[in-house]
Amino acid sequence: MTLHVPAVQLADLRGTPNALAPHYSAFRVSERLLLTGHSHQAWPDVAAEGLTEAFTDAAEHVDTKWDRAQAKADVVTGHYLALLDDAGGDLALGANTHELLVRMLSALDLRKRPRLVTTDGEFHTARRQFGRLAEAGFEVVRVPAEPVDSLAERLAAAVNDETAVVLVSMVLFETGRIVPGLDTTMAACRRHGAELVVDVYHALGVVPVSLPELGLTDAWVVGGGYKYLQLGEGNCFLRLPAHAQSLRPVVTGWFAEFSELAEEADPNRTAYPAGGARFAGSTYDPTSHYRAARVFQFREDHGLRQPLLRTVARHQLGVLAEAFDALDLPEEVITRDRSATLDQLGGFLALRSPQAGRICRALADRGVSTDSRGAYLRFGPAPYLSDAQLRDAMQALGEVIAADTWS
Repeated sequence: MTLHVPAVQLADLRGTPNALAPHYSAFRVSERLLLTGHSHQAWPDVAAEGLTEAFTDAAEHVDTKWDRAQAKADVVTGHYLALLDDAGGDLALGANTHELLVRMLSALDLRKRPRLVTTDGEFHTARRQFGRLAEAGFEVVRVPAEPVDSLAERLAAAVNDETAVVLVSMVLFETGRIVPGLDTTMAACRRHGAELVVDVYHALGVVPVSLPELGLTDAWVVGGGYKYLQLGEGNCFLRLPAHAQSLRPVVTGWFAEFSELAEEADPNRTAYPAGGARFAGSTYDPTSHYRAARVFQFREDHGLRQPLLRTVARHQLGVLAEAFDALDLPEEVITRDRSATLDQLGGFLALRSPQAGRICRALADRGVSTDSRGAYLRFGPAPYLSDAQLRDAMQALGEVIAADTWS
């Protein structure tokens, strides 16, 4: 018999104790100030059940475990498609977004279209790979991410008939700013026959992502569940637009023909299946999908879905921003972009400081986990943290700044 679990509300999460915190006891979220939620949220305790189930299936079924593993992968795929509002869409799953991006790029004719457009605010996966492609002789155009409000239009203006692909994040990983108007970029890509890849890794779980409403049904989408969805490592995806079914990725794994292994392969022609399997890789650790399937069920059971998740994220960012402003710290030491409203931010508060790395380490010494990227110190809340914990973390920041000259 399945027990009914009442869905949590914002009021349940604001107080002490936080109503969700007991379900994350292994990560000790009620004892620690874990403000790295934009990078790696804690896993609920039930994730261990997924790990155990994966081991049990492997031990019992050995090489025939893959049917059960595929069932878990199908569950994960279904939840991702629901998060994208893309029922009936096609996904390829992968351990990380890099392997998926490389397979996607390998399906394009970069000899005829050697121009790649991106921004200077992308995560390291794209930054490094596009940088290496530039070294190899491809034309890589990096459009400045700031100002964010005009980024989509400036990306669109950079697209021409030699452009193979445009890659941009829906939420910028350093600043947390949501990039508006990506349908404008999509329209330019359609006009010129270019592909658009939208990275939603820093959006899923904190910002609603409806591909039809955003005008992005023709876009490729990459993302994963390591951050806000609490799925842990190894749970990334590539969402395929409908026209992807005509493409033949050069980088292709044997799982792309998993269902036809019993048939004789044509040595002169590499065949591709329909659907997301067209961009499949090779042997992987299915434990990640067992864990993800169990965590997705936990989130459903507790009502951790939109619009609640956006409400919680916006509230927690407000608590952090208000507490930071109350500290009245010297702007030359640390500040935040007050021109951005809470509705224009994803799931974390970015504070700008020339000493971001040092401050991050000093906070860690006081038991507050944050992280830094360049000049940005990032405070990432999560639904299992109470308002009091958020204020305590910001109070610790005030103590850190007061304890040093930061020159």
